[in-house]
Amino acid sequence: MSFKCIFLDNFCIKAVPLQLFLIPANMKIHFQPKLFSTLKNYTKQQFYADAMAGIIVGIVALPLAIAFGIASGVTPEKGIFTAIIAGFIISFFGGSKVQIGGPTGAFIVIVYGIVQQYGVTGLAIATMIAGVMLIAMGLLKLGTVIKFIPYPVIVGFTSGIALTIFATQIKDLFGLHIAKVPGDFISKWIVYGEHFDSLNLWALGVGIISIVIIAITPRFSKKIPGSLVAIVLMTVIVYFLRNKLGISGIETIGDRFTIDPSLPKAATPQIDFAAIRMLLPTAFTIAMLGAIESLLSATVADGVIGDKHHSNTELIAQGIANLVAPIFGGIPATGAIARTMTNINNGGRTPVAGIIHAVVLALILLFLGGLTKHIPMACLAGVLIIVSYNMSEWRTFKGLLKNAKSDVAVLLTTFFLTVIFDLTIAIEIGLLMAAVLFIRRISETSSISVFKDKVKEADFVEGSADTEKLTVPKGVEVYEIEGPFFFGVANKFEETMKTLSDRNKVQIIRMRKVPFMDSTGAHNLKNLIKSAQKDKVTILLSGVNETVHAVLEKNGIVDLLGTTNVCSNINEALARAEDILKVKK
Repeated sequence: MSFKCIFLDNFCIKAVPLQLFLIPANMKIHFQPKLFSTLKNYTKQQFYADAMAGIIVGIVALPLAIAFGIASGVTPEKGIFTAIIAGFIISFFGGSKVQIGGPTGAFIVIVYGIVQQYGVTGLAIATMIAGVMLIAMGLLKLGTVIKFIPYPVIVGFTSGIALTIFATQIKDLFGLHIAKVPGDFISKWIVYGEHFDSLNLWALGVGIISIVIIAITPRFSKKIPGSLVAIVLMTVIVYFLRNKLGISGIETIGDRFTIDPSLPKAATPQIDFAAIRMLLPTAFTIAMLGAIESLLSATVADGVIGDKHHSNTELIAQGIANLVAPIFGGIPATGAIARTMTNINNGGRTPVAGIIHAVVLALILLFLGGLTKHIPMACLAGVLIIVSYNMSEWRTFKGLLKNAKSDVAVLLTTFFLTVIFDLTIAIEIGLLMAAVLFIRRISETSSISVFKDKVKEADFVEGSADTEKLTVPKGVEVYEIEGPFFFGVANKFEETMKTLSDRNKVQIIRMRKVPFMDSTGAHNLKNLIKSAQKDKVTILLSGVNETVHAVLEKNGIVDLLGTTNVCSNINEALARAEDILKVKK
């Protein structure tokens, strides 16, 4: 097979080209950005609708981008840069008509941890590696596979992230005077308790009023988000309180950060293989989280507008965005459900709206960026507390607690690992637990029956009225396997054979209800046949379907048994057993 390399760009690591994956030359790459198909029949009326939606979403995205940037442990403009650059790329190349990309609350916890441990450079490297992974996922058509991640794992880490975000906002909500807030969850609350006497009632009032405004705004307006109303209103009020009434203690963005109202400049981080090796697990978490959130957001949007997104194209677009954004100072980005819904509610129906949203953000940064320094930190804390509440999915969490114990175990494990340790560990262990419990559940559905006198024959038809009792000749045993014959069942079957077998001259293994067999099952069956042959016991197989028969042939089991000993049904197998018994007598 011939191969060709996919070069992402001219980026080099210590003069070694970045050739992280190979794509077979004959593989078709389905990259179909929605932008180009929607522009074929684009109208002036649709442009006006997209333009209006893009302007509104751009205005809404500004305070959220700032809030997510600050909460992630980086400067506010990095959040804005991400919303501009990643937002533009995701809309331009994406597989959804209405997806709005940018920084989201889901990344706050992991980004903050990376910045604390590896710095901003480490974050840039991890994000770029994640971008390559996302592109690879899209090229390998893994868009649909991502959807099969167990729901308890998704709810567990999402709820864990929500609680962690809430914990990070207590300092600003209460106006506490703390020089440095610890990174881990438990230490945060210990420090909050030690400094609670520094509570500022003015800051608390601003935060609570912001939360109330955000909560009640949907009752009056479905199109204008409460977060925008709260930020505009509270910024004006706090400006008046600080500058006209001389009230101090209400901290604003300008008290903590200096926002440069200019477009970002490209700066490629210094990368070496040691950094890649060290940051690979974290990058994998960013990639998985970005893939899950973007595809969930696109799926929700599909249900609202009656469309169907291209999942693999969306993953490639997300990957390009996360590969490019860090070069311009950005942080991880993905599809944002709240902004996507704002786009839809305001008439956006094509990727043009998302592109306009990015342009509007760039214009706001250039011409009005200086005004953002007046936004109160307590107000941003209120915005993020509402974000965390919406992310928590507490009703869904509560509902899952009523499910099977295995689902509850996966849910709670993922949740507590996210809160107490970090998201990388939580996703890895959560997925591992879910996989092991799934295998156990499948193993339990597989059963093994033994017949030494009579056996039911349904002639391959489930519930057939022609079911009859077939007599098993003396010296013959019939074992029926029901369910997949894979590594979780193979040992169980072998033990059953050793325990129950009377070592009769002929043993029939009935496999009409075995949908598939893996290599472990084939290996164990092969060993069983060899052992039986040493004891001069003949093994017959009955009712093998085409899929399982192919596995038997590949593993040399058909040749080992002989084609005459692989029978199409139980009648044929019993007749063959009688012939063998006659010869052995």
